[in-house]
Amino acid sequence: MRDIWGFLLQTLTASGAAVLLIAVKAMLRDKLSPRWQFSAWGGLAAVLLVPAGLGGRYALMNWPLLVEALRSALTGKFGTLTYVTAPVPLPPASAPASLWDWLYIAYLAGAAALAARYILSYIRLRLALKGGRPVTGGQIADVAEKYGLPMCKAVEVGGLQTAFVCGVFRPVLALPAERKTDDKVILHELLHLKYRDAAWGLVISFFRCLHWCNPLLWLCADMASSDLEALCDQRVLERLEGEDRRDYGRILLSMADEKYARVPGTSSMANGSRNIRRRIEAIVRFKRYPAGMKLVSVCILLVLLCPLLAGARARTTTDTGDEYIDLASARTTRCTTFAGAFDTYAKAVITGRNDYRAMCAPLSEQDALAESWSEYGSRSWFDANLSYKDLYDRSLGYGIYNLAEDNGAWEGLLVLTLQSAPEGQTWSGNSSERWVTVQPLRAYREGGRWVVMPLGDAKTCQRDERDGVDQGLPYLEYKDAAADFTVRLLWQAESYVDSRTEPDVFGRSQPDITPVPDGKFLSETQETVLADYTGPEENRALYDRIAVSAAELKSGEARHVLRAPKSGETGYSSDGSVFGGLFLRDDWWDGPIFLSGGGEWGGDPTPPELYAADLYLNGEKVAELTLRPEEGGAIYG
Repeated sequence: MRDIWGFLLQTLTASGAAVLLIAVKAMLRDKLSPRWQFSAWGGLAAVLLVPAGLGGRYALMNWPLLVEALRSALTGKFGTLTYVTAPVPLPPASAPASLWDWLYIAYLAGAAALAARYILSYIRLRLALKGGRPVTGGQIADVAEKYGLPMCKAVEVGGLQTAFVCGVFRPVLALPAERKTDDKVILHELLHLKYRDAAWGLVISFFRCLHWCNPLLWLCADMASSDLEALCDQRVLERLEGEDRRDYGRILLSMADEKYARVPGTSSMANGSRNIRRRIEAIVRFKRYPAGMKLVSVCILLVLLCPLLAGARARTTTDTGDEYIDLASARTTRCTTFAGAFDTYAKAVITGRNDYRAMCAPLSEQDALAESWSEYGSRSWFDANLSYKDLYDRSLGYGIYNLAEDNGAWEGLLVLTLQSAPEGQTWSGNSSERWVTVQPLRAYREGGRWVVMPLGDAKTCQRDERDGVDQGLPYLEYKDAAADFTVRLLWQAESYVDSRTEPDVFGRSQPDITPVPDGKFLSETQETVLADYTGPEENRALYDRIAVSAAELKSGEARHVLRAPKSGETGYSSDGSVFGGLFLRDDWWDGPIFLSGGGEWGGDPTPPELYAADLYLNGEKVAELTLRPEEGGAIYG
């Protein structure tokens, strides 16, 4: 927590968990033993100790939506996102420059003041105990021996109303000097000593300091302290019998100590008169819980902790029309994968929705999106920047072509199909010649989310889907030459997140235009093998058959034994190679000779380094080639 918004997110998350815990504990008050009633607070402690939003999840509900909407409404800034890097307050990153910065300083001052108050009260108490009269043996030793409990240094101090243990590492048992302490009270305090309950008091005080301005968490701290004392009472009652057990409730009334009821590091944390009354009520309900209740209690607590620790993931809301809510919802819906970020950007373009763009936009772009929203409405940004929006054929979805990794970021070409030719162009209606818009994109991490930025403007081009690879779109070309021929392999990969709707009664489905921010890519690779004759014209008569077999080759890897294709066959082999062979005809010499082409689902969408290829002429292998990408060639043309 480095600012007031981080604290607000952390304390709201903890408050949600606290409300659930209080409600469930109230329903199960007579079902769970004090041991499990106190253990249930471990769920809230876990929420308090884990930075809100760790792993993109929040206890019970999407608290960042509330914080970000409030922050935007109060500050007028959208280019920020609240992260909780630590569950404890950290110094601000810069000098205070606004009211909200000064509020955080005030919070830090309050937490420091309360911590100082606790420390001073503890020091004052230790000094008072230091002047007490040491007590050895006698009654304390008898109780410890009878119940098999440990002992510590004991002193008698004037002005005390009851006994208590002070300290964790060097504990001292403090006894009132003016009156005799009942054996059952000493038993109670020695049980505190055995289970080091003073340490739990320190933990509770620590959380009080962190969330000093949250009354709900103060209530929880009081309840946790009472449950800790009720647990100690339970342990006492389990060791007492008959009249002693009935008399224990009366003795508790004498243990109320308002003077030291808030001192951390002592067993007097819950000895205020109000808490004493609650403990007496618990004693009235005392019963020995059957052994089977331990398993039941564990199951109940596991069910309780699941929504607290697993939490809810932030998701985009519907289009409410409210600028602050919709943009806050979009900013807090993290794209957790680069595929999800590309998917979100593509669907933002298709639908023209500002909030979809905000989901995958860098924080530096958020203020501009909000300004555009305020002026024109939620769909204005893409209407103004991509004039082809109304022409997109939604039924065909999108494709991200030729993905490539670059220092942890990913680049690819967004391709969207148009229903008709753009203005000033013509189209025959042949599906292999459709018009598309293309735009190079880059996805990279920003904090805990993936974002997308265009690398250029959207442009239109016409597809040329012949022989596998769409030669109207960018592709990689690998080639090598031998024996009057240049062998070329064209490679292309298309990726998308599969989010099609359920088929209707006619078996038809369409891509869902709702973003999938945690999506995974499905990919299809296309390969086309071509040969170009580069020799003198008089040598053509030497060749009547040609065949090529090629497979991916990684640098430093030994070549695989490739299939020897026959003339007239083409396709893919089980070893991953692509092959093709044919008889040469007189009308093929003046253009590329097509040998093989096709696609493979589930292929690696990143470009191969090299291809190994075997060239066959007239049925004989004449060369082993290494096909390399064109030097200086670019994925985007």
